[in-house]
Amino acid sequence: MTEQSLFSAFTAGDIALKNRVVMAPLTRNRARPEDDTPHGLHVDYYTQRAGAGLIITEATQISPEGKGYAWTPGIYSDVQVAGWKKVTESVHKAGGRIVLQLWHVGRVSHTSLQEGGKAPVAPSAIGAGAKTFDGEKMLETSEPRALELDEIPRIIEDFRKAAVNARRAGFDGVELHAANGYLLDQFMKDGANKRDDAYGGSLDNRTRLTFEALDAVLQEWEPGRVGIRISPFSNANNITESDPAALALHVVDRLAGYDLAYIHLIEGQTGGKREWPESVDMDDLKARSGTPWMVNNGYDRAMALAAVADDHADLVAFGVPFIANPDLVARLKLDAPLNQADSSTFYGGGAKGYTDYPTLDEAQKKAG
Repeated sequence: MTEQSLFSAFTAGDIALKNRVVMAPLTRNRARPEDDTPHGLHVDYYTQRAGAGLIITEATQISPEGKGYAWTPGIYSDVQVAGWKKVTESVHKAGGRIVLQLWHVGRVSHTSLQEGGKAPVAPSAIGAGAKTFDGEKMLETSEPRALELDEIPRIIEDFRKAAVNARRAGFDGVELHAANGYLLDQFMKDGANKRDDAYGGSLDNRTRLTFEALDAVLQEWEPGRVGIRISPFSNANNITESDPAALALHVVDRLAGYDLAYIHLIEGQTGGKREWPESVDMDDLKARSGTPWMVNNGYDRAMALAAVADDHADLVAFGVPFIANPDLVARLKLDAPLNQADSSTFYGGGAKGYTDYPTLDEAQKKAG
């Protein structure tokens, strides 16, 4: 492929994309506080970024139990479905494609964010030792309780119902969030999972919930409209795994049989160092998967161009650059300067730092 292949059309499963630049899922904490519903700001924000080949929404909780931070959106109520439907209709009208990321935070939560002040749930009663936001301040996550074996079907059913609601809301597909130290990742990694039943111990057992959730989603969506995000090498939210290389190979080999729209891999530490075990060959992982391959973690223009041109990736996801540059694809094509993101407005607030970043045309006009 040529260097400019990053900007060529690509079909991820059944989703036709106009380019290979993906807007990564980005938590921004701007849902309506009373019911965790997206609203007009979200319509504007995502529509502004419809130039992406694919938009992956911010992580969206599949149930009230799945919530870990204040003001994050859900996909379990009719009002949330209606709010998201306005987003998808506007993005589609602007020529974009958008999928919903399905999320259960597991132990990365606080009792103040759980219905009735209940303890968060996890594979084992081991605290995350991480931070969360309750709407007023940052605070330590609460100690979780271990899910009972007979509760697992309820979790799987919540993923299925969320997939139904995503279809009702008009999305082009869904992404299963199995990364970054949240519930599915907690089950997969042995630092958080000390169970001695069918969901603990061996790799088959620890990955069981992820694949059962995936199977549930596939009851409602064709495989070519379902993606999955994984981070086998990441310690995000203090998650640990004794053999991340073995986990990566196991998961990718299992996913190879699914014919999904894409596998979304975080290369290294989430939002941190791009490092993984020396025994892991990323290009071999891609080849083994037989699935459209999306990479993520600290990519800039030169890295993204090379990744696609060298067949290291089919799709490249950008996070922070999309926060500050609604027209990121156009800027990347022109190798134009990028707006710098204001980190003080990443989480919570209103339009400032959300929908008020100028496009290149707007910035040039303002400059005279």
